[in-house]
Amino acid sequence: MTVYRDGHAIREFRVAIGRGDPGPKQQQGDGRVPEGAYRITAHNPNSAYHLSLRIGYPTPEQVAAAARRGVNPGGDIMIHGLPNDRGWIGARHAAVDWTDGCVAVTNREMDWLYGAVADGTPVEIRA
Repeated sequence: MTVYRDGHAIREFRVAIGRGDPGPKQQQGDGRVPEGAYRITAHNPNSAYHLSLRIGYPTPEQVAAAARRGVNPGGDIMIHGLPNDRGWIGARHAAVDWTDGCVAVTNREMDWLYGAVADGTPVEIRA
């Protein structure tokens, strides 16, 4: 993951993502990370993971597309730290994709992101 400010890369992170098959998120429970353009919609200090930033998925268009397919698009997609009782894992977490569709970083990295990224910040997720 790369963080940009004024068009310049200022920080990079190794991440773990959803453990679902490759491809864009289709429905709740598929374990995939949604691809596309979103915004950070909230900061969550009371997360089950070490802090989290909510990504504005699904968009109204994604809700409509899922409804046409007769499925729930899912939600609660976050950028988050490690599970609250597993911070000791540190950077080793990125060796395996383990989330249910989120983007995970270390707790130290999440501390920085949480303070550096405001609600409304654009986020682009691509494979």
